[in-house]
Amino acid sequence: MFRILVRRFIEVVIFVLVITFISFLFVRLAPGDPVLSILQVDDVSITNEQVNKLREELGFNDPLLVQYGDWFADFIQLDFGNSYLTNQPVMEMIMSGLPATLELAVGALLVMFGIAIPLGSLAALYRGSWIDQISRAVSLLGAAIPSFWLGLLLMDLFAVRWGALPTMGRDGFRSLILPSVTLGLAITSVYVRLLRSSLMDSLSHDFIRAARSRGISEMRIFFAHAFRYSLPPVITVFGVSLGSLIGGVVVIEVIFAYPGIGKLVVDSIRSRDYPVIQGYLLVMAIIVFMVNSAVDLSYRYLNPELRLKERKHGKWS
Repeated sequence: MFRILVRRFIEVVIFVLVITFISFLFVRLAPGDPVLSILQVDDVSITNEQVNKLREELGFNDPLLVQYGDWFADFIQLDFGNSYLTNQPVMEMIMSGLPATLELAVGALLVMFGIAIPLGSLAALYRGSWIDQISRAVSLLGAAIPSFWLGLLLMDLFAVRWGALPTMGRDGFRSLILPSVTLGLAITSVYVRLLRSSLMDSLSHDFIRAARSRGISEMRIFFAHAFRYSLPPVITVFGVSLGSLIGGVVVIEVIFAYPGIGKLVVDSIRSRDYPVIQGYLLVMAIIVFMVNSAVDLSYRYLNPELRLKERKHGKWS
């Protein structure tokens, strides 16, 4: 276990160095000039002297590596700088929008799990039945329909025509329903078919037949053996597709004007607000890294064969 913790720490250090430099480089090389965006906030005329003076104050005239070194020195002290437009601390802006984004992501995952687990499980248990056909239709439609178009359809139906749910903002549980359902339905299709395929593979193993021969009930066989054995591939794909989930959150926040960090970063990209963009990329990268680490650890827990193999090789000593 000590070796695993040391290895994780080294991975974190390397990850932070790589992701900060790459994100810093991409942001700085993106088209557009933040100085012009700052000086034209009030649509007033500006001079070249004002532009050059502000570029010097912000350090844009320094070499790129010097700019990165200055930014990284502040980052080590957990200082992401201030927004160019609002002059607010970037970390404060991100932390104020992060709860809304997490609410939306968790709501989408609950919708996804609420549909994918029962539908995929029933499709595996009753192969070729009408339930299996429904699961295929859900997977096909979910993969074919873009999330933004689905969001507009749901908005038109439930908000405009029926007036049952709000279309914009963050005002209680009701305003979370439409964006969560939109994003949840968009990511459900992959997991329905994956869980069905993984469960069918689990149910065909010899240990399932041995459990049945001992008279164990089908319910216990399914949940205690087959379902747990089928989870590692699903969890692995979830870790890999986490980036798509975050990207989907950004799109949905813009459509529903949900005040999370996704909408914040889109507004910042439009105005070339480098500190906010940089802070967002770093926070999201850290979240993805932490979730992938948790997925890796859970995979070891759910897969006894992997845990036994690592013990034999002395990795857990």
